[in-house]
Amino acid sequence: MSKSERLGLYPKPSSPCNCMNIRRASRAVSQFYDSVLEPGGITLNQFGMLNVIDNMQAPGISQLAGEFRVDRTTMNRNLKPLLEKELICQRQGSDARRREIVLTDKGHAALQQGRKLWEEAQKALEDYLGADELKQLKSTLARLEALVP
Repeated sequence: MSKSERLGLYPKPSSPCNCMNIRRASRAVSQFYDSVLEPGGITLNQFGMLNVIDNMQAPGISQLAGEFRVDRTTMNRNLKPLLEKELICQRQGSDARRREIVLTDKGHAALQQGRKLWEEAQKALEDYLGADELKQLKSTLARLEALVP
């Protein structure tokens, strides 16, 4: 019997609805990552946004919204906590209508700490599922995401 079985963590009863099972699993994994990232003062969603902003190097709101597959209003709402924590700032782009989003020094520091914590979460999830099961899960999730191009 595994540690998770002894603790009563596995298996959880499944729903007859496939979508409900996927949503519940997604929430559980998100909560797990949030708990691991908590010492860094950011959530998984914020960590993801900081990573994308860093990789895209001063993207505009529309570019970010496209990357996250959300509308501009939702993107602005999601960026607000990062602005309030002074992890990002907005600056004028080359075009007067374009605002660029960049990481502040505080944002770079949060991202660095977040990356270390995220690696811990990644390793813990792989240890929990096993490498083969995790590989199969990634494949299945990619197929599910392709349901809506």
